[in-house]
Amino acid sequence: MFAVPLLIAVAGGYLFAAHRARRRNPVQGWSRRRTASFLAGSALLAVALLPPTAATAHADFRAHMVQHMLIGMYAPLGLVSAAPVTLLLRSLRPGHARRLTSVLHSAPARLVAHPAVALLLGTGTLVVLYCTPLYDTAMAHPAGHRLMLAHFLVSGCLFAHAVAGPDPAPARPGVRARLVYLGVAIAVHALLAQALYGGFLIDVHAPVDQVRQGAQIMYYGGDIAELLLAGVLVATWRPERRTRPAARGRPARVAAGGTLGVGG
Repeated sequence: MFAVPLLIAVAGGYLFAAHRARRRNPVQGWSRRRTASFLAGSALLAVALLPPTAATAHADFRAHMVQHMLIGMYAPLGLVSAAPVTLLLRSLRPGHARRLTSVLHSAPARLVAHPAVALLLGTGTLVVLYCTPLYDTAMAHPAGHRLMLAHFLVSGCLFAHAVAGPDPAPARPGVRARLVYLGVAIAVHALLAQALYGGFLIDVHAPVDQVRQGAQIMYYGGDIAELLLAGVLVATWRPERRTRPAARGRPARVAAGGTLGVGG
């Protein structure tokens, strides 16, 4: 299966880049925690793309939903938390790194990396997938199924990056705004899972018991993944310190070490 060599190549590329970054800057090095995060995300992808999950997902909606959760929510959290873009910038030559930085700051990249767009691509398309014949059409063709899984992965990584990714994101709004986008994603996932369970406006041709159990997997599995994403966001939040302005008529005093400080 093509998934095995692809996963090995991706994991090997990350390990090689991490080794190169440590060799170029032994003092700064590269976080082993981030490396472990990337390998964990790759392992979750392997579970989703290899038997028995992949083989069962074609005929069982419950297995499809497990595959969806792993590829679209859990694996992206591990992959994005590994800061692959930062690692790539550190391992590239300066000229190549500058070109990559210019791409990341381009208008299309800033647009795609915005939480609103990532939310629409990731969560919004799920409504189209399960409320129209698109799901059954994709599952009926191997190429369509692979395209659907690729969409889960890309959109999941974009949303995780837009909300809580450690990599640079010039268009990323503040933490409070990102929590709002995450809250909208949680609400839409919950409503869609309830619609699946009740069969409201849903166009999925599968046994009712499978659809209901798949809806439960989506409801509880999605909540856990989004709470983990919220935890990553809060854990990396560094509130800005506001300095108190100097009192009128009082000059700023010189602090220890020769730097200017505000008189207290």
